[in-house]
Amino acid sequence: MDERLHTLAEAQFGAFGIGDAARVGVTSTEITNLVRRKVIQRIRRGAYVLTSRYAVADLAAQRRLRVMAVLRSRPDDRASHHSALAILGIGTFGVDEKVVELESRSTRRRRRQGRLAVNPWSGGDSWMLDSYSCVPPAVACVQVAATSGFTAAVCAMDGALYLQRCTREEIKHAAMALPRIHRAVALRALEATDPCADSVGESRTRIILADAGFTGESQVQIFDGDTLLGRVDLLIDGCVIVEFDGLMKYEGNNGRAALAAEKAREERLSRLGYEVVRIVWSELTTPLAIVARVRDARRLARERRNAMARARV
Repeated sequence: MDERLHTLAEAQFGAFGIGDAARVGVTSTEITNLVRRKVIQRIRRGAYVLTSRYAVADLAAQRRLRVMAVLRSRPDDRASHHSALAILGIGTFGVDEKVVELESRSTRRRRRQGRLAVNPWSGGDSWMLDSYSCVPPAVACVQVAATSGFTAAVCAMDGALYLQRCTREEIKHAAMALPRIHRAVALRALEATDPCADSVGESRTRIILADAGFTGESQVQIFDGDTLLGRVDLLIDGCVIVEFDGLMKYEGNNGRAALAAEKAREERLSRLGYEVVRIVWSELTTPLAIVARVRDARRLARERRNAMARARV
C-alpha cells in the first residue's frame, strides 16, 4: 500500500475518502486493486477503511469506522442521529446501525440512498473530533428519540450524560426544538434517564424493571459496616442487587480468580440481607423472565431480613 495513503488513513483512525487518496497521488485504479487485495475495505462509493483496523475492531468500533469513512467521502456534511453518537463513543440500542445518518446543507428533505441517509442541516454549531464533524450530543440524542423511540432515546441519553458529553438542560433545550409528537417522546425519555448508568445493557435492564413497577438506583455503593463491598449496577427496592454482566467471561486463571471473588462478595451480601440477580445481554429479549427473577429475589430478601430481625430480638 502507498506509504503516504497509509499514513494519512492511520492519522484519521483508519478511514479515508477518495479525495484523500487523490491528494497523495493514489489513483482510483490503485484503490480498486487495494480493495481486490483486501488491503482496504469499501464502505460505499468513495469511502474506505483499512482492513488492518476494521478486521480487529469490535462492533462499536466498526460502526464508528463506517461513519468516519462516509464523512471523509462527504467533507461538507456532518454526522447526525446515532451516527453522531458513534463518532462520540456513546453506545446505542434500537437504532439501524447499518445506516449512516448525515446532515447536509445541500438538501431540504431527508433522502435515503441505500445505507446512507442524508438529512437537512439542523443548524447550530458542530462538534469536531479531529477532522470529523457531527451534531452536538444533545441534538443527536433527541434525533434518536424522534426516529427510534423511548428506549433508544434513554440508552443514548444515559450514555451521553454518563460520559458528560452534555447536560440534562442541553438535552431539554434540544428537545424543545422538535415537533410536538417527537418532543413528548424525548422529554419522557429525559425524565427516565440515569446519568450513573454506565452501559446500554444496564439502561435497558432499568427500563424493564421500572416498567414492572420496581424502584431502582444505579451504581450504588454497598457497605458492610465500614467496609466497602463494592459498587453494584442496580439496587432494586433496597434489597435486590441486579448486576448486568454483558459479555463477561470467567476464563483462564484471572477469570477463575474473578469468579471466586464474586462468589465471596455475594455470600457477604447475602449475610447482609441482599439477593443478587445477574443479567446477561441475551436475557433482555425476555423481559418478563427478568421481572419474575427479580420479584422472586425481592421476596427472598424480605423473608431473610425479617428472619434476621427476629433473630436479633
